[in-house]
Amino acid sequence: MDKVLRGHHLLCVHGFRGMGYSPGFIKKMEGIVKDVRDREKDFPIKVVAAFDDACMSCPHQGKTECEASEGSNEHVLFMDRKVIHHLGLEEGKAYAKSALLTRTAERVSPDDLDYLCENCSWLKYGVCKEGIAELREAYRPYKEKA
Repeated sequence: MDKVLRGHHLLCVHGFRGMGYSPGFIKKMEGIVKDVRDREKDFPIKVVAAFDDACMSCPHQGKTECEASEGSNEHVLFMDRKVIHHLGLEEGKAYAKSALLTRTAERVSPDDLDYLCENCSWLKYGVCKEGIAELREAYRPYKEKA
């Protein structure tokens, strides 16, 4: 079965450093992140703008939408769609993990997160930008010239 990740979680997995909304959420994200970062594994990931595998362990998951705070569901959906569009992906379609990593490395720079993840509470910690920089270093077929 495909893994399912919402658009903005395609970026979160690179910056994840063990912080989260609850112990259950952290444990679930650790498993997802471990699989995504494992260069030996390749598998399909279905890209959505909706609840995904990580959301299933989030304490803010309501019956049909994120209930973290007023407006949070609209906010995460907006981030999902910005990331999906930025990466040139099709919502609801599955892609090989390796292709998603390469595409993310090619199309997302650390500074893009200021727009793509605008108003995300995790952005201020800097780990997301570090994670994207590390991904670009690992997956880019060439190094940018200074």
